[in-house]
Amino acid sequence: MPDVVEHRAGVPVLVCDPDGPLVATMQDALDLIGAAFLGAEVVAVPAERLDERFFSLGTQFAGEIMQKFVNYRLRLVVIGDISRHLTASAALRALVHESNRADHVWFVPDLDALDARLRATA
Repeated sequence: MPDVVEHRAGVPVLVCDPDGPLVATMQDALDLIGAAFLGAEVVAVPAERLDERFFSLGTQFAGEIMQKFVNYRLRLVVIGDISRHLTASAALRALVHESNRADHVWFVPDLDALDARLRATA
């Protein structure tokens, strides 16, 4: 399945294919942002599409990507099981907790959880 814009809970979401290209550079993230400009407000990226550096906060890769999405007024949602990363990093646990309390970046286990969050914010 290619990356596709779907209406989920009434919100246009670019749902990224789990088998799509790895997001390993800032240009890769900008490509997703560009694809979202076809009508999406939210970009849902499977965790397995994110380079390992995203989950290692010392690299600053996650912060740079998250800031780009905020700058372009798009919500970034990381979808999937990131428990092994959370176990390894207290800083990442704190980031996920704080992000999920806000509105710009969310970490959710699956698309059903994304739908529930979108309905709750409508």
